[in-house]
Amino acid sequence: MKLLALRGATSCDVDTADEIDARTKELVSEMLARNGIEHDDIVSILFTATDDLHAQFPATAARAIGLGDVPLICAQELDVEGGMPRTIRVLMHCYTERARTELRHVYLGAAKTLRDDLPE
Repeated sequence: MKLLALRGATSCDVDTADEIDARTKELVSEMLARNGIEHDDIVSILFTATDDLHAQFPATAARAIGLGDVPLICAQELDVEGGMPRTIRVLMHCYTERARTELRHVYLGAAKTLRDDLPE
């Protein structure tokens, strides 16, 4: 097993706690499923959100799906002109047997356009 980082992003339609929770749960669950990552494989998760999302911390959603004992942190994404609004990004550090080239990074919703070079 080696320590690698897995990336993902999703978009929210509105800035509500329910929307942020739902999109974050969907994203993190999909990242785990597509890569065969188990709870004990996760070292830590860094969440960023654009400055137009303030209704909820994305980490709250991760705790709700059983990741409360995993180190989680939230930060604000850089406010770059022309950047995608209402976006949550994830950087997950995990142990895996997979090679870096075998990882399946996950981009959902409007965030798919951020990395359209990646396979589904």
